[in-house]
Amino acid sequence: MGISSNASYVEKQRNKGKTMDELLRVEGLKKYFKTPHGMLHAIDDVDFSISKGETLGVVGESGCGKSTLGRVIIKLLPATDGEVYFKGEEILAQKDSIKLRKSLQMIFQDPFSSLNPRMTVGEIIGEPMRINKICPKGEINERVSSLMDTVGLASRYVNYYPHELDGGRRQRIGIARALALEPEFIVCDEPVSALDVSIQAQIINLMQDLQEERGFSYMFITHDLSVVRHISNNIMVMYMGKVVEKAPTEELFSNTIHPYTKALLAAIPLPVVHKGEIERPILRGEITSPIDPKPGCRFASRCPFATDMCKEKTPCLVEIRKSHVVACHRAKEFV
Repeated sequence: MGISSNASYVEKQRNKGKTMDELLRVEGLKKYFKTPHGMLHAIDDVDFSISKGETLGVVGESGCGKSTLGRVIIKLLPATDGEVYFKGEEILAQKDSIKLRKSLQMIFQDPFSSLNPRMTVGEIIGEPMRINKICPKGEINERVSSLMDTVGLASRYVNYYPHELDGGRRQRIGIARALALEPEFIVCDEPVSALDVSIQAQIINLMQDLQEERGFSYMFITHDLSVVRHISNNIMVMYMGKVVEKAPTEELFSNTIHPYTKALLAAIPLPVVHKGEIERPILRGEITSPIDPKPGCRFASRCPFATDMCKEKTPCLVEIRKSHVVACHRAKEFV
């Protein structure tokens, strides 16, 4: 497929409207934070969509804006500009978020700090049901027990406090709490990064089983590409608040185009012993400030292929292959 301009590509995607399987669509989303030195561009003109029952993996270094993106989508943070459509309805402008909260939930990164230390496991999981009054009070305990069974938490832990459990069990509490309102879309903000590798596998397998059983859609935020490859249908790579590459999972891994994505993939540890050293691209240079960034590619200062145009003109998303888009002035050369 030929390369198209960003204006035509983005306009084409936005004009498509809601498809039958599309659950969530984000258009031109921005989130700026005011600082003493200027406006910090945490998210800058992000576009994507997620279909029912699918997982979009969002990857990038710490500070790239991926967690902020998740919080803005479910309205934990107000957006600076842009639109979010859920089931065809724009939700950012809605003042009443209570009904929306039943459909959009979040699993937080730290399974300890995201839980109230003064509440028991049963109280934490049952709280969303009490607040939203989705069932009679007499049935809450029964539903809590059912959710604990669903996420693999033994019923004997119902009166335990978070500090009395290990990280894996605490994260299962967070998952059960997110499932309490039977949502359709869940933002998973690095839900396994604080866990041991063996526990990570258990949580990821649990989430995949729940998705297959209940048809959830996930936005899975992580910095670990080996994890995101296992769980995602599509992967979106972010750098300094911008989307630099997005493609179906296997397409991204087999036909990586953007230099930043290549560097991320090269950083994945290989479980193979080689006689010689593996040549890996090393990113050098200073990271561009996200405060009132100047025109130009934000990765240019660290990119070994940067030209003068890269430093002067912001690259637009271009479609290189079907469903594979890249924001790079030299993208055609890397195909």
